[in-house]
Amino acid sequence: MEIDRQIRAGLYPNAARIAEDLEVSKRAIYQDKAFLRDRLGAPIEYDRERGGWYYTDPTWVLPNMFVTEGELAAFFLSVEVAQRYLGTAFEAPLRSAITRLANSLGDRVPVSLEQLREHYTFAAPDAPSVHLQILTDMHRAIQEKRRVLMRYYTASRDEWNERVVNPHHIYNLRGDWYVFAYDEKKKEMRNFHLGRVAWLQVLAEGFERVPNFSPGEWMRTAFQYERGGEPQDVAIRFDAYQARWIRERRWHETQQPLEELSDGGVILRFRTGGLGEVKRWVMQYGPHAAVLAPEALRREIAEELRAAARNYDPSP
Repeated sequence: MEIDRQIRAGLYPNAARIAEDLEVSKRAIYQDKAFLRDRLGAPIEYDRERGGWYYTDPTWVLPNMFVTEGELAAFFLSVEVAQRYLGTAFEAPLRSAITRLANSLGDRVPVSLEQLREHYTFAAPDAPSVHLQILTDMHRAIQEKRRVLMRYYTASRDEWNERVVNPHHIYNLRGDWYVFAYDEKKKEMRNFHLGRVAWLQVLAEGFERVPNFSPGEWMRTAFQYERGGEPQDVAIRFDAYQARWIRERRWHETQQPLEELSDGGVILRFRTGGLGEVKRWVMQYGPHAAVLAPEALRREIAEELRAAARNYDPSP
């Protein structure tokens, strides 16, 4: 579909450019181009002067495909799984459920590829890219219980270093890839952002998994991206304006029922060790949110806001 889009836009695409855009191999693009030509009858030719493909018949359009209702449902559910659950413990049972659903819905329905491209968009999360080889190598190390030597960038300290870790679990949060691994230097379980790994090497040396390690339990007291330190009780007041959106979802695993206030606002309470991420999250709501507890976090945010206000001081 991307080959077709670029041809219709007069971009004269070729395998190298599209492979780079979509982060796949040129071989995959050549296979898709052959599918367009041989299976769908696309009149594709190569223009040597412009260095790309074009249609000899510009009136040609992608044909309708006939799929079952189950296959169509499976397509949309697979996108949901890929966006939310890829790399988590939920992936395998959800994909199995999707397959059973696809087989149970048998009526065939026409699907226009042109309309599918026009009417549906699945936006990828705004997250740092991770090289596929790093993901596959880390997955292999987890399966084979082998240690990994990696060069890692610690953003909070703005420094690169090499460390040996025992990888236990790959975790995807809103498009960001993490690995939960036992850090041999720190002697504790840590989470590492795979987008900050410059390179890694799967070592021959094996390791024993931490007994009874549960990724879900380990991240239960995290807040979004950050697990942080010792869990603390957090209370945040949202005014009536922001409360409309706060009521729409569950923000944390330990979240208590929202406390409704007489002025239309709400108080959100949960328990987490990721106070740094809580601070960044609360500050995005500006005057519509205020931390009530813990007191240290409240003071820290107040100082951050005063410092931010000084950046806008009109005096010299």
